Amino acid sequence: MSRYDSEAIPGAPRRRPARGAALAAHRSWSIATKAIIAGALVALIAGGVFLWRQQAATPAQAPVATPPPPAEPAPAPVGSAEPTALEPEPAIKYPVEAATAPPLAPTGLASALTQLLGRKAIADFLQIDEFPRRFVATVDNLGRQHAPPMLWPVRPAPGRFTVAQADGAAVIGADNGARYTPLVLLAETVDARRAVDLYARMYPLLQQAYEELGFPKAYFNDRLVAVIDLLLATPDASYPIKLQLTEVKGPVSSERPWTRYEFADPALESLSAGQKILVRVGPVNQRRLKARLAEIRRELTRSPPPR
Repeated sequence: MSRYDSEAIPGAPRRRPARGAALAAHRSWSIATKAIIAGALVALIAGGVFLWRQQAATPAQAPVATPPPPAEPAPAPVGSAEPTALEPEPAIKYPVEAATAPPLAPTGLASALTQLLGRKAIADFLQIDEFPRRFVATVDNLGRQHAPPMLWPVRPAPGRFTVAQADGAAVIGADNGARYTPLVLLAETVDARRAVDLYARMYPLLQQAYEELGFPKAYFNDRLVAVIDLLLATPDASYPIKLQLTEVKGPVSSERPWTRYEFADPALESLSAGQKILVRVGPVNQRRLKARLAEIRRELTRSPPPR
């Protein structure tokens, strides 16, 4: 379980376009009409059902963890007639297609999200400021070990993570999953047709934000599908799930011990941040969220998730 959690919390075959053509398409505001709004849904499904730990005093503009820069190619031997070959750009696995709706400008994003979800849902669940950056960062981090809370596009779930005792061990409280039910219900009831259009209109902003976060040669839609596949592969845990307190060395004891719990099972503790979320929300919410994620993936790729 992440040590940076917050206490309060997817027809006919298509030709794969070259990467340069696809990126040119999104930069000219030409993107998918067949992609669903994984933006709002994954943010709601994954980010919102996060986490029980509170990352202390993290700057709001802290950068997302990015892979180390590629090593510069070695210079060609003296006298060589062959120039050093450039590293090929990675192929796009899940390209997006041309859209008919006009693209969204950053200033129109809040209004479009409000029209889709409603004012109350926006106020209760989403953080609109810098939404594209928050969304792409959270999606990427769900596939990693830590998902910094200051980057979430959603507000923390109400209440406190609850712990119970069973057979002399600390376990996740039986009622803890109820904290996330309103968010699960919202994810299940989003209008898919309107969401498709919004994702298509939003995609250029998402791709630009992804590149600015340190992935200039990566295609965000591919990363999104990969993270969804990872979430769908979350193992079924045996409930109740045992917990243990993270050891804190020093003379000052923690005033919020509920923020220091982690999975006692090393196999669960080694899961990605997003997979831990799906374990924590409880078996019923996990089944419902996995069903919704599988539907999103089918819309994104026109194919079922791998088994």
